[in-house]
Amino acid sequence: MSRVQLALNVADLDEAIAFYSKLFAATPAKVRPGYANFAIADPPLKLVLIEDRDQTPGSLNHLGVEVATTEEVSAAQARLAGEGLATAIEEQTACCYAVQDKVWVDGPGGEPWEIYTVLADAEMAAGQLRAAAPGQSACCATRPETTAASTGAASCC
Repeated sequence: MSRVQLALNVADLDEAIAFYSKLFAATPAKVRPGYANFAIADPPLKLVLIEDRDQTPGSLNHLGVEVATTEEVSAAQARLAGEGLATAIEEQTACCYAVQDKVWVDGPGGEPWEIYTVLADAEMAAGQLRAAAPGQSACCATRPETTAASTGAASCC
């Protein structure tokens, strides 16, 4: 199973959940403080809502492709690096209420894309999706530095 992921910044999580539930005729797969996601079958979409009153509501947080296995993440990283794109790898990363393996790449306009697999559910500290290095934002607002041949886990999603 693969599906495109769209992560949006929202000002009011409850309001956004109500709207997207109606738009896609679906209920959220996961709701946590400041976070919700929908696993929509038709169209195949992982919609992620991240409550952040400091960001423009409805603005893009990041994009992604959810895949079924770590092997698919590794294959995507090898393919992207082989195409000369800078990548950043995260392994066993607790982010967005899940443990994930992922690879990041930036689009031509700087838009962040992740190809990831969910390994397990995870709980996060209240009010924070994931701890970040000092001076950085919480989960999914930042991501690791990209390199042409990144091979290790990095600091944030």
